Amino acid sequence: MEDEYNPDIVSVVDEEGKEHIFEELDRIETDDGRYVALLPLYDDKKQILEDDGELIILRVIEEKGETYLEPIEDEDEFEEIGQIFEERLSDIFEFEDETEE
Repeated sequence: MEDEYNPDIVSVVDEEGKEHIFEELDRIETDDGRYVALLPLYDDKKQILEDDGELIILRVIEEKGETYLEPIEDEDEFEEIGQIFEERLSDIFEFEDETEE
């Protein structure tokens, strides 16, 4: 029997109450915290075509038994965690350098 692909789907409600659906591609834990790499999922074909394909990298926070995802505000921390995810996911995705010419 072939291995079936069953993605981990994550539903996130933003500060304005709007729900966003993502596929969780990877998660890591470092001395600084826990992090997830997400890819947006869309129902609308137009949104799929307009998506830039960037990974969403967020910090996982636990408060009072609830799990929250928040942006990584520190630029150095974001670069470090982003690099780890790029290395781990490089066999699945092609990453472009964002350096300006």
